[in-house]
Amino acid sequence: MGGLDHLGFILDTVLHLSVGIPRTLVLAAVSLSIGFVLAVGVAVAVLAPARVPRKLAEGYVYVFRSSPLLVQIFLIYYGSGQFRGALEFLGLWHFFREAWFCAILALALNTGAYTAVLIAGGLRSVPWGQIEAAQAVGMSRYRVFASIAFPQALRHALPAYSNEVVLMIKATALASTITLLEITGLAKQLSAETYRPFEVFAAAGIIYIALNGMVAGGFGLIERALHRR
Repeated sequence: MGGLDHLGFILDTVLHLSVGIPRTLVLAAVSLSIGFVLAVGVAVAVLAPARVPRKLAEGYVYVFRSSPLLVQIFLIYYGSGQFRGALEFLGLWHFFREAWFCAILALALNTGAYTAVLIAGGLRSVPWGQIEAAQAVGMSRYRVFASIAFPQALRHALPAYSNEVVLMIKATALASTITLLEITGLAKQLSAETYRPFEVFAAAGIIYIALNGMVAGGFGLIERALHRR
């Protein structure tokens, strides 16, 4: 009976925590979208012949890949209060006082650094002969990038990027440390109310495993489709 009680409580908890799934997915999707756009620009800067943009991009990547995401979240959420005057002057304090905005900013900056490395690696893998051939027929630099280099870079980076998406979905759990009630935030709240942390966090783990399983499966289908083409 004890085992059935534990199992029943875990299943009920999964249903309770599922309320946080949309928040988790929105947090991950928005952060990944912003981070991806940022990563494209950073990857181009990393490969740029000009020293200043290259060094700035490399510095950004180094800082955000070398420091813990939790520290980055705390710096943005708690640390921004020390610069309230400047942020109010710039009209940005309204954003930085919101936990949702700070979590998205930290996650986007973090995933942008990792994704930039993947895209830069993909761009380096594009055969230089294709670039020269496109330039020889009069294609602009932008068209060469958008039509030839970038699509091939994405194909090369896709397997590793699927891992980054999975990692970011798991990383959204850190948003609970700044009061956001996504899956982990709800789990912490429920654990404090029921005094049954094992079952509560086991239920949260089941949800994360299911979400990441679906994400990995979706990327697997995309990779197989691209491979056939």
